[in-house]
Amino acid sequence: MRILPLTMILAVLSLSFCAQKEAPSPTPVVVTPPTPTMPTTPTTPTDTAKKLVWSDEFDKGTTPDTTKWKYNIGTGSNGWGNNESQYYTKDSTNARIENGNLIIEARKESRGGKNYTSARLLTQDKASWTYGRFEIRAKLPKGIGSWPAIWMLGANIEGTGAVGWPACGEIDIMEHTGKDLGLVHFSAHSKLLNWTLGTQKTFKTNIDNVTDVFHIYSIDWTKDMIKFYIDGVLYYNVANDGRGVDAYPFVAPEFLLLNLAVGGNFAGNTIDDTIFPCRMEVDYVRVYQ
Repeated sequence: MRILPLTMILAVLSLSFCAQKEAPSPTPVVVTPPTPTMPTTPTTPTDTAKKLVWSDEFDKGTTPDTTKWKYNIGTGSNGWGNNESQYYTKDSTNARIENGNLIIEARKESRGGKNYTSARLLTQDKASWTYGRFEIRAKLPKGIGSWPAIWMLGANIEGTGAVGWPACGEIDIMEHTGKDLGLVHFSAHSKLLNWTLGTQKTFKTNIDNVTDVFHIYSIDWTKDMIKFYIDGVLYYNVANDGRGVDAYPFVAPEFLLLNLAVGGNFAGNTIDDTIFPCRMEVDYVRVYQ
């Protein structure tokens, strides 16, 4: 090992000490912490956010469940208010369960002064709802003169505190007429906005194969809006415009109806007798809230 002279050692130490003193201090780096963000609530589809509260899968028995459905019988007033040409019955030839589906069948046969029979089922006095998602999977009849409908009426149409139609409110989830094959209508009627005044809230769209395959017709109904869907696709909105129940009575219970009319104001006076028997098939009805 080599030994350096003492003078050289002192010189080296002196230079090292000076260098340490004169070296500039490093510039501090200021790091700005990220601004915290509030967590975003994930959007959940309506049909999974709500719970199934009522349904009919039409998978039991041979006739509709009378704990869930009742029947309108006869011709109503002025053909159920629409100059319809059928007599509604509760016969199994017009309403029955078959292969897991509800069959509503219109037939060419005379009854009660009419030349056709059919059926209209409703949940009135058995179940009604205020708001929710309503899904009905159905296949529609084909032929001029047919008029299937999936719809709702306000529970206060009759009984204590009745306001009648149209003040009770009507929601047409689906209407179709054989004269306009594939053209599906959605509508909402109220005291101020209804078909007799030509002011109803309504929309129509063409859907392929409505008479050949099943489609899901549904609404999502809240105090602020009714949204109309087919197969999960949104087609139309009816908003609560703030004018009260005369314009938006859809803040109170409504019941469901399923029917197949023949002829009438909407379907027209021309009826092709070769289409009978014709049927609407319903796979299920489901209500979520």
